[in-house]
Order: sequence, then C-alpha cells, then structure tokens
Amino acid sequence: MSLDKTAQAYWAANIRVITICLIIWAVVSFGFAILFRPLLAMLPITIGGVDLGFWFAQQGSILTFIVLIFYYTWYMNRLDRKFNVDEQ
Repeated sequence: MSLDKTAQAYWAANIRVITICLIIWAVVSFGFAILFRPLLAMLPITIGGVDLGFWFAQQGSILTFIVLIFYYTWYMNRLDRKFNVDEQ
C-alpha cells in the first residue's frame, strides 16, 4: 500500500469509529433520555428506586458517554499500532 492509500485507510477507519460513537451517544442521550423516556418509565424496571426512563435520562447517558470515551481511546490505540503511527 502506498503512503497516500495508507493515510486514507487510517482516516476512513478513524471517521467510521467517530461516527459510530456519535450515533450511539445521540441515541442514548437524546433518544432514550428524551424521546423514549415516557415509554421506559412505564416498564416495571427500577434502578435505585427510580424508573428506567429517569435513570437513562440522568445517569445512563453520562455513563454511556464515559464508556464511549474509553472505547474510543482503546480503539484508536489499536488503530495507531495497526497503521504504525503510534507514539511508541
């Protein structure tokens, strides 16, 4: 692979993982926490004494965002090693 093709493949993989993370973040923070909250509140599932909709709105979106940060870091380190652009 030429250097130009390698750089294009690296950035394509980078943009793909960013897009996936942003979609997951949007679905959880906007979808579950705002749009689907009334539906989730009707479920007989409670966490910490509150309904599932409230939990997603207040805690789930934050925890999902933190998990996505760690996943992105792990994935990019792996991707950097694969394309030999890591810092080590």
